[in-house]
Amino acid sequence: MATITSLGVGSGLDLTGLLDQLQDAERGKLAPITQQKTDQQAKISAYGQLQTSLNTFQDAVAKLNDPKLYQSLSANVRGDSVTATTTADALPGSYRVGISQLATAGTLASSRVNEKDQALDLQGATSLTLNFGGSDPVSIAIAPGSTLNSLRDAINADKASGVNATIINDGAGFRLALSSKATGADASIDSFNFVNAEGAGVAGPFVEDAVTKQVGKDAALTVNGIAISSAKNQIEGAIQGVTLNLAELSFAEGETATSTVTIERDTLKQREAIGGFVKAFNDLKGTIGKLTAFDSKTGTAAELLGDNAVRTVESRLRSVLTGGVEGGELSTLSQLGISLQRDGKLKADDAKLSDLVANNPQALSAFFAGDKKDAGLAGKLGASIEQMLGNNGVVKGAITGAENRVKSLDTRFERMEKSIDDTLSRYRKQFSQLDVMVSQMNSMSSYLTQQFDAMDYQLGRKK
Repeated sequence: MATITSLGVGSGLDLTGLLDQLQDAERGKLAPITQQKTDQQAKISAYGQLQTSLNTFQDAVAKLNDPKLYQSLSANVRGDSVTATTTADALPGSYRVGISQLATAGTLASSRVNEKDQALDLQGATSLTLNFGGSDPVSIAIAPGSTLNSLRDAINADKASGVNATIINDGAGFRLALSSKATGADASIDSFNFVNAEGAGVAGPFVEDAVTKQVGKDAALTVNGIAISSAKNQIEGAIQGVTLNLAELSFAEGETATSTVTIERDTLKQREAIGGFVKAFNDLKGTIGKLTAFDSKTGTAAELLGDNAVRTVESRLRSVLTGGVEGGELSTLSQLGISLQRDGKLKADDAKLSDLVANNPQALSAFFAGDKKDAGLAGKLGASIEQMLGNNGVVKGAITGAENRVKSLDTRFERMEKSIDDTLSRYRKQFSQLDVMVSQMNSMSSYLTQQFDAMDYQLGRKK
């Protein structure tokens, strides 16, 4: 049987067009699967938006579940001589801080030598001893024939030396310069000397020459008239729960720089945290509203309209919010001036909240944070959200379910596509056979017509 490479060539029929129509009809079977996959992917994206909004609300809730929030104090300083920070142990009060001396580090310089790499006459010394104003001396091993360079390197290599060593060129020669790592009189480098292997001190020009030095000093200050001495310029504990940082100022002899440090409750942080809680919840409700909306004019429904996971999230949050807290001075959100509106969002009475923050932070702490992690309203909300967002939670379960449906639809699409390809291949084969058969029939018809015409001429039927 003859073969035809292009459909319709042999028969003259539009078999290619017919096959294209059949192909369109067959591939139309894929459209519902594609649409279902698109719908599931849109749901996954919507669940992701819900998850993000829940995470944001969870963060806002966690801030309210921290008892330190309601104990927080701030330090306000009037004057330039000091800055201050507070811890939870601080107490409200006002303190006058007078500073007459900053803590300084001691410095020491050796006598001058001509070259920093020349061997020093150390009379066989095997170690260098560093002496301090009020702390134990430090012994550092040195090599015979040491130079300023090697002394510097030996000192800096010893982490316990208590000083930093460098070499200074004073214009006429070189000196070994030592500076205490810590400020204060006790840590101040006072002198150095060399010792031989027998433990005896040694003499020599480099050792006996006078050294120049600046003695380290303790900071001197008063707090409400009480004298305080500190080896550091960062002073902890002079005022309970407060760290004072003395500023780098120049002091003339007998001069005192004065600042006033006021410790007061940091109501701003509490108001911001509660306001952030209300806003985050309302944003969550707005997100849910968008994801479950229905446009009656167009008949268009949002991705999660009627979704069970969304209903579960809303139900659980509403249950905790309206359930309140037992056993405290405050038991419901409405007592704080936070009310649940008809649209499901929260509204705060700023004046009532500000009064509670300023005058009764302990009651706020008991209501939101409680005496343990999950005791207060914030703790209960946090536990509920954590459960919903967990691996076995309703949100994760909804996302996993949608992802599994997408995978199932992909498998179904592949099977259907293969079935369509097989069907079209079968159609193409049948059309090819039809094309050959019709072509042969046309050839036979033409042959018979010619034969009948010839017979008619022979019989005289045609002239």
